[in-house]
Amino acid sequence: MSDSLSLWLTDAEKTLSTGGSLAQSLYRVPVTVFLTGALGAGKTTFLQGLGRSLGIGQRLTSPTYALEQRYPTQHFGELLHIDLYRLTHKDAEHLVHSSENHHGIRCIEWADRLPDGVPADEGIAVSLAERADGLGRELTVSFRDIALPSPPEINAWREELFLPHLIARHCDAVAETAVRLGEEYARRGHIVRLGALRAAAMTHDLLRFVDFHRGAGHIEREINPTHARTWEAVKAQYADMRHEQAAAQFLTGKGFPELAEIVRVHGLTLADATRVTTEQRLLYYADKRVKIDEVVSLEERLRDFTVRYSHLGKLRESDAWYDEARRTEHDLFPEGPPF
Repeated sequence: MSDSLSLWLTDAEKTLSTGGSLAQSLYRVPVTVFLTGALGAGKTTFLQGLGRSLGIGQRLTSPTYALEQRYPTQHFGELLHIDLYRLTHKDAEHLVHSSENHHGIRCIEWADRLPDGVPADEGIAVSLAERADGLGRELTVSFRDIALPSPPEINAWREELFLPHLIARHCDAVAETAVRLGEEYARRGHIVRLGALRAAAMTHDLLRFVDFHRGAGHIEREINPTHARTWEAVKAQYADMRHEQAAAQFLTGKGFPELAEIVRVHGLTLADATRVTTEQRLLYYADKRVKIDEVVSLEERLRDFTVRYSHLGKLRESDAWYDEARRTEHDLFPEGPPF
């Protein structure tokens, strides 16, 4: 499943801030960032923004003459900055090959100088190009560093687990809402993994039935015995877990651990500090804006939650997620939500 994004960078300041936003969409190390673009396109400026967001105290400079520079980051190990501009194809290949065991973030400027160009299935590819109208630059980011399930795979899981139609509709509505929000956030200069966001939203309630209880309004009026047996077997497999953690463990077992990290923290009462990536925050907020399959305000979503769960003693929980959702809304869209 592909995951790419194009953004308009109007000036160097926008290039700097957009580079910084990449730090909020990193899910694993080691990872390589391949940068391409003409001389003066803004590759080093982009990396300076990334370095600043990663907690690097000094300003990244082009290592054209030293070939590489190393900087410690706060949470992702060491950032290795490599410049291939003055190297032959053979020397460029040798330098990159010699750093393949780097355990942090490896950033390669002039990656198109490699003999075979930028790898088509590896790392994060960042390309900067002059716009045809001369108004700034076009940034294209292609994420190839994490695996994502395809929609047919997700639908197969839903069928295997007998996911109720209402919950499947909710997941799909959250997916559309999350992507719309992500696109708007991107238009404001932030890098967003729209493909990962969609996949996370489509799977966020995949194991919602592990929390099922009568009267919550989520279960079918007449439960099919085959469905019930499947749900009970899954509940036993994920004993003592809420649906968020269970879905994350399920996705990890299927080979999608980074996607699991986005899904794991979409719940109601987790603290802000657990949602640190852009996609985690967008999924959390989108989920709180969708009542079944209808986009509503946070206030209406709170009223719906209160009606359905007040008899279960969850009013304190509803207040907690509402307050946090409002904070998240303001952080993402300080001028107000786009819809």
